[in-house]
Amino acid sequence: MSFKFKTKCLALFCTVLIAEGVQAENCRLSVSQPRIDYGVIRNESRAESPLLALGKRRVQLNVLCVEPSAIGVRFIGAADGQGYLFGRQGRFRLALLQAQVDGRVVEWTLAHRPGETADGQLLPGQVLVAQAAGKRLTAQVEIDTDLPTSALQVRSQTVLEGQGRFELVSPAAPLSR
Repeated sequence: MSFKFKTKCLALFCTVLIAEGVQAENCRLSVSQPRIDYGVIRNESRAESPLLALGKRRVQLNVLCVEPSAIGVRFIGAADGQGYLFGRQGRFRLALLQAQVDGRVVEWTLAHRPGETADGQLLPGQVLVAQAAGKRLTAQVEIDTDLPTSALQVRSQTVLEGQGRFELVSPAAPLSR
């Protein structure tokens, strides 16, 4: 099945904005690239499916602590339960991959289920906690963005954005909303 779009001057500017430089207690979080730009999408693109994948992008997440600490991370942004909103109809999902604490490979647990390993998917409302304490955490943040092809049916230039921020969470502290 192919879709034909009647609008000739379609241009979508697609961007995911991620806040960086968050600080908590004796730790500081930074992201290598706070803005992911998917560029312009024109309606000449013919989609064979009802969903248009904009592709996966990766940025580096770093947490540096003065003292060895338990490190928990969450993402705060407009969400729909399965991911974070991208424009009105799209969604982006986050995964923390290749995590290391002080140079050693580490797995994630969910803050509300200590001891149970997690796959690194950073879902809305969840806190991922590194299973080992340390001074330095590094991880690749994979951002996977898609939107329904119906979102391409616009009459003029349209900007689509997804926004949010990473937050450090002390696993011993209660979660703020």
